Amino acid sequence: MNDDPNLDGARAWCHVIYALHAFSVLTGIFGAVSVIGAFLIGWPSIIAVILNYIKRGAVAGTWLDSHFRWQIRTFWFAALWVLVAIVLAFTIIGLIPALIVAGLVTVWLIYRVVRGWLALNAGQPIAA
Repeated sequence: MNDDPNLDGARAWCHVIYALHAFSVLTGIFGAVSVIGAFLIGWPSIIAVILNYIKRGAVAGTWLDSHFRWQIRTFWFAALWVLVAIVLAFTIIGLIPALIVAGLVTVWLIYRVVRGWLALNAGQPIAA
């Protein structure tokens, strides 16, 4: 376990960022929007990504850097896959493949938030 007291503040920020992402996912599950929609355009995840970029310099070269990279990549790869789903939906390929991609992205988002937060709680870096 990584118990460097110099990183306590950065670790707390990392927890806040995972909590914001988890809140977005839960909003998508229990609300009127989709998980993907809540994650990409909901204020909690947007605030989380902004915090990632603001606080990332404080964790450079530490085990927490892997979590910040994981969180940032989760957001941007979700955006990329949503773009792919939109392109699929508006081409000859059609809506069904787009919905399949959207469903897979939803499961992937939940997995990324849960796996990352569990690794953070265990004090372990995460392989991005």
